Amino acid sequence: MFKRAALLLTLMMAPLLACAQENWEEGKHYTLIEPAIRTATPGKIEVAEFFWYGCGHCYTFEPMIGQWKKTMADDVGFRGIPAQWGGSMELHAKAYYTAEALGVGETMHPMIFQAMNVDRKRLASEAEIADLFVANGVSADDFNKAFSSFGINSQVRQAASTARGAKVSGTPSMMVAGKYLISARTAGSNANMLKVVDYLVEKERAVSGS
Repeated sequence: MFKRAALLLTLMMAPLLACAQENWEEGKHYTLIEPAIRTATPGKIEVAEFFWYGCGHCYTFEPMIGQWKKTMADDVGFRGIPAQWGGSMELHAKAYYTAEALGVGETMHPMIFQAMNVDRKRLASEAEIADLFVANGVSADDFNKAFSSFGINSQVRQAASTARGAKVSGTPSMMVAGKYLISARTAGSNANMLKVVDYLVEKERAVSGS
């Protein structure tokens, strides 16, 4: 009888514990970005991920992001923002935007992650990055034209400016609506980071009345 009562109490408490766990707080689980940053997806609640291809945590987070993106509502937009703190990170940011510009992001995004985290390639030069693109079906001419173009360089500079404005200090980090910054450290885990994102998306919906 005691065991049955204990089980019943546990089942009754589970929803309450779940609600308590979902009580995400500003200043604890996420921070407010002041001033807010202009988003790049007008008319939608933008969710952005700050990442670096050489970051092992970003590599393991990537499949989770992929699954989460499949559940995005129509009023939510997503964009990746490559972080840059010197060294070859600017080259990696250029690789990201080059892949996007050439329409091969879905192919090259995971391949660059794999090259740096599994194959242990540093990709510390334009030549190394070019070889990876060519090995995955991109012509050397198309790569060279895009990689050094004014448009790609502008996007790289804008990404660096956005990260500074959001005060990003590590990867992966996420930003919602240009107003809120979430990290795995503040949220408690990568999985929780996505839960906080969902919470903040709902918060933005409530504000806009949509």
